[in-house]
Amino acid sequence: MPIGLENGPLGGLKVIEICSTIAGPACARLLADFGAEVIKIEPPEGDPVRQMGQHVDNVSLYAASILRNKQSIVLDLKTPQGRDIARALIDRADILVENNRPGVMERLGLGYDTLSGSNPGLVMVRISGYGQTGPYADRPGYGAICEAVGGVRHMTGDPDRPPARVALATTDYLSSVYAAFGAMAAIRARSVTGKGQVVDVALYEAAFTQMEPIVPAHEKLGVVPMREGSNLPSMAPNSSYPTADGGWILIAANSQPTWRRLVALMQQPSLLTDPRFETIQARGKPENMRAIDAIVGEWTRQHTAQDLEEMLRQAEVPTSRVYTIRDIYADPHFHARDMLHQVPHPVLGHTTQSGVVPRLSGTPGRIRHTGPELGADGEQVLRQTLSLDDASIRQLAASDGVRLTQS
Repeated sequence: MPIGLENGPLGGLKVIEICSTIAGPACARLLADFGAEVIKIEPPEGDPVRQMGQHVDNVSLYAASILRNKQSIVLDLKTPQGRDIARALIDRADILVENNRPGVMERLGLGYDTLSGSNPGLVMVRISGYGQTGPYADRPGYGAICEAVGGVRHMTGDPDRPPARVALATTDYLSSVYAAFGAMAAIRARSVTGKGQVVDVALYEAAFTQMEPIVPAHEKLGVVPMREGSNLPSMAPNSSYPTADGGWILIAANSQPTWRRLVALMQQPSLLTDPRFETIQARGKPENMRAIDAIVGEWTRQHTAQDLEEMLRQAEVPTSRVYTIRDIYADPHFHARDMLHQVPHPVLGHTTQSGVVPRLSGTPGRIRHTGPELGADGEQVLRQTLSLDDASIRQLAASDGVRLTQS
């Protein structure tokens, strides 16, 4: 591996994180996975993500993962000392990631105009519900709320039921990837201009990008699509179908060749000449989708999920059982690609975390260590990053602005 890239392709980049909960920490975690040095500034009570999810022996399993590869220092940004240390760290950084409501950083004296005055190459990634501008900018916005504004919630669930939500922070994670991509684009631009810039990521806009095919269809055709349940809009058969053993199997016969292979497997050749199902467009009409789903469902009910998977794969029809997390832990492919990665933990021995995505063949990312305890790296950050001596560190530790853990 080339010298300087031992920790990953982002080795040498210094990142400060002033974030809470999910979208911001996930963005900084992605940068850290690929080698960036990430220092997370936390308030005295810690990032709320430390209280989320499941705990073992008072250890947050979520924090162990989403805070991995980072250093943690506790600063009270409401105090002059805390802000001074934060400013000193940001002055040495390439990237600042923050996901506060617009205006908070400015009120703390940490707005971009101020920060770029002493660090003109700084890239400031700002993640918020509605962006830094516009009439909704001041509104608080979480991923679930912004999915509703972005049109995604209206599309989620069964057509005869109220809009549903995905039981995961989908929009937060999608926003984190856009934010990390924006950060890298800004760093690339800096290599040409020498100047940093602001990366403005709005959760509602990240959600809205999933509506890409619907936007032009509404303008030109007035289409307002409704919820399709487990179906893919305007595409059939592509849904979850019941099995003889009480499970569900997903079948995606989108193309004409795949559709023909599925019909051959079902031994119902008349479907190929039925005008309702002859073309992709015909099968995508709502009434025809319901008809073909009923036919496929009657066929799948006659077989177990395992038998269906084997038959469909032999026929080269894309398929899978609907996995639970227990199924994932038992699946050899997840293990072969290190997507269930055991990470040493000082209290629990180890935690199993999701692996690094994406995969780079020459300079891959990696998990160097678990998420730290609150403030665990404060003294190290002050000593190594800011080059403070013992007397200065003791003075700061006695203040209200910096909280150091006892070793």
